[in-house]
Amino acid sequence: MNKANLMEQIIQQTQMRWAEVLEATFIHIQLVFFSMLMAVILGVLLGILITRVPSLVPLVLGGTGIMQTIPSLAVLGFLIPVFGIGVKTGIAALFLYSLLPIVRNTYAGIKDVDSATIEAAKGMGMTSKQILFKVELPLSVPIMMAGVRTAAVINVGNATLAAFIGAGGLGDFIFLGITRGIDGLIFLGAIPAAMLAIILEFVFNKLERWSTPEGLK
Repeated sequence: MNKANLMEQIIQQTQMRWAEVLEATFIHIQLVFFSMLMAVILGVLLGILITRVPSLVPLVLGGTGIMQTIPSLAVLGFLIPVFGIGVKTGIAALFLYSLLPIVRNTYAGIKDVDSATIEAAKGMGMTSKQILFKVELPLSVPIMMAGVRTAAVINVGNATLAAFIGAGGLGDFIFLGITRGIDGLIFLGAIPAAMLAIILEFVFNKLERWSTPEGLK
């Protein structure tokens, strides 16, 4: 198929299915949002935990790292007996895939805080809890945000696979296009997903810059 025919097919499919594309995009955003929300909460907590309990570092980072090595479709398959077919399984799989960069960057960000800064805080009489919330976490935010950004952008792409277990989203068009041999349908799902990833990359880049202290920029 030449470029002219492909573009014509994309335009035709868009005109026919624009309402479905909007609905699928909304579902796609929901899949990414809820999985990321859970991953940020647990990932940050685990990252903080392993800075306090170093013996857990190999277990936590190793466990979340193993998740990244398992093919996405296999993870979806493993979760179907637990959550069934549908949105819950898609969110659970995306959540598991999001943990590693968030946990790793939270841990790295806190560990990279200058020891002299920590000692100064202790000298001022701060408790461990105060040091965590008033010194370590604020200074770690840029690195933590980089982990969240990485997880979010990857999740947008992985969320297209949720269509294989009936979770919906933009992957429905890709799957339908592959099964019917219609390239226009494939692009109808791929283009909005790519645009979402680019928008998230831009937003998180801005947030990283905004959250970085002036002296560290």
